[in-house]
Amino acid sequence: MSTSYDAIIVGGGHNGLVCGAYLARAGKKVVVLERRDIVGGAAVTEELWPGYRLSTASYTMALLQPRVILDLELRKHGYAVLKPPPMFMPLEDGRSIVFHEDPQRMRAEIAQFSQKDAEAYFAYRQHMARLGAQVQRLLFEVPPTLPVRGLRDLLDLGRLAWRNRGLNERLYDLYDTMTLSAYDYLARWFESDEMRAALGFYASGGGANSGIRTPGSAYVLLRGFIRDNTTPAGGSGFVRGGMGAISDAISASGRSHGMEVRTGAPVASVTVSAGRATGVVLESGERIEGRTVVSNACTRTLFCKLLPAGAVPQDFLDEVSHIRDESTVFKLNLGLRSLPAFKGFDAARSGFAYPAQTRIGPSTDYIERAYDSSKYGEMARRPVMTIVTASAVDDTLAPPGKHVMSIMGQHAPYTLRGRHWDDARDELLRHAMDTLEAFAPGFAGHVEHTQLLAPPDFERIFDLPRGHVHHGELSADQIFFRRPVRGAGSYRTPIAGLYQCGASTHPGGGVTGVPGHNAAHVLLSGG
Repeated sequence: MSTSYDAIIVGGGHNGLVCGAYLARAGKKVVVLERRDIVGGAAVTEELWPGYRLSTASYTMALLQPRVILDLELRKHGYAVLKPPPMFMPLEDGRSIVFHEDPQRMRAEIAQFSQKDAEAYFAYRQHMARLGAQVQRLLFEVPPTLPVRGLRDLLDLGRLAWRNRGLNERLYDLYDTMTLSAYDYLARWFESDEMRAALGFYASGGGANSGIRTPGSAYVLLRGFIRDNTTPAGGSGFVRGGMGAISDAISASGRSHGMEVRTGAPVASVTVSAGRATGVVLESGERIEGRTVVSNACTRTLFCKLLPAGAVPQDFLDEVSHIRDESTVFKLNLGLRSLPAFKGFDAARSGFAYPAQTRIGPSTDYIERAYDSSKYGEMARRPVMTIVTASAVDDTLAPPGKHVMSIMGQHAPYTLRGRHWDDARDELLRHAMDTLEAFAPGFAGHVEHTQLLAPPDFERIFDLPRGHVHHGELSADQIFFRRPVRGAGSYRTPIAGLYQCGASTHPGGGVTGVPGHNAAHVLLSGG
């Protein structure tokens, strides 16, 4: 006799776990089905080599929302954040930038490039913080259904507008971030190329397959301002035990309220009867029934692989096929016998022992050239990189005296021109290591173990569509009610009883927990 659930969650990534945990806390009978033998999706910690535990995909806690941390009582279940030292960015001429929290030290740091920029920096941050606070309110909104098709949709739209009426004063500023390039937006504030590169770093790659000079890339600048670090939930930083500790804490929170979590349980299909989702079938043949099915899998997987033919209209499938989700991101995980020294870092001047957060992207031309390579189907010879050495702060991650280094790199396109990734990984590794060597001479001598994940590996291991860490680009045409596609922006789908809760939905990727939170509240409000 089969067991029936109030909700079946397809995929045990952090958003699926968040959704399930909220539902379980509300008294619902929930099961989470994860195809891998470990929960967390891309937010996992894995022992890649004996004693070396790495955050295999996502690598730092920047955006997990305080509301989720507090609601799910994650600290009771092992969640703890360690404060890392300031971000360090070496430049090609031997100088560097350290992003100090202390205003006077930060002002002096920037003044080496421009006294004007040193003053503008604080005005810029205040401006972005005000705009980010407005955007932060939108994170927890269920996007409206457009076009409006009835009284309910009209009322929802009116309530949304009223709740966010303060955004009216920031509408022009928000529009600028969605239309201008990061370079042009930052040029309004800063005259030095060093500051434009340092602040525009993330606008090229990751959540936007674009360059720092691409129109619309300024939107990514807001992502650093959409988390309130002043709440009782604490600030951002390195999670003790790696990113998997977040997923483990969410899972434990849900299980404490009766949520079931099954690993090694890949879903083969979602069953649909009379236009309604009624359960799932596992690859083992086991059938599980449920009143609702909630997919944490990407939109492309759900509609193109898990649903029976004809379950949704062809024009909807056409919309899904047009989601822009081709990645240019790679990941390099390293086990180190000792810590390499970066050029331009002076521990005495900086006030901390080691740059556990380092960016390599020393100029706007450097960043744009890396993007240009991927634009033409080639990997960047000098990739842009974010380097996290969490073991410099967290002693649980590596054997005594050893270290782990987690590097998110750009740009290496999912589709290479004229060849396959099976023949190109060694070349990408060589480019990455040569770049590291240029900024940390003798780097290779510190490396004991290496794991390189190219975009197809992200797709194969984590089911990230075409390797995209956000399930699709974060751009004006793929956010809010347009995410994942028009007509499906409210976590609902064209099939009754079938919902989405993953990074494919608003507000997108990153370890925020918001898609899972919002989807759960849609279900708890009656669907």
